[in-house]
Amino acid sequence: MAKAQKMVSIRLEADDYNFLSSLAAADKEDLSTAVRDLISRGRLFLALDRYREGKASLGRAAEVAGVSVSEMMDLLTAYGIPADLSVEDYRESLVALREIW
Repeated sequence: MAKAQKMVSIRLEADDYNFLSSLAAADKEDLSTAVRDLISRGRLFLALDRYREGKASLGRAAEVAGVSVSEMMDLLTAYGIPADLSVEDYRESLVALREIW
């Protein structure tokens, strides 16, 4: 099922616009798709950085990245970031399990 979409209009520096245009052309996609891909990747790296810096719990990092906690754990491993699971992380996991089951 497709996610609901909203339209956003932004102003970009010419260099940023040219970069996005060339990125879209290289990947043979439209500008909107290139921007959405860049945002998705940005969310992931923001989540990884916040987790690494101790500014986000595992659950919060997963929310920022737009993935499940399990996927976030796999991403931490893939990017070589040690999991620093706290008591709060375990509590969040238990809450999530209760909601699923």
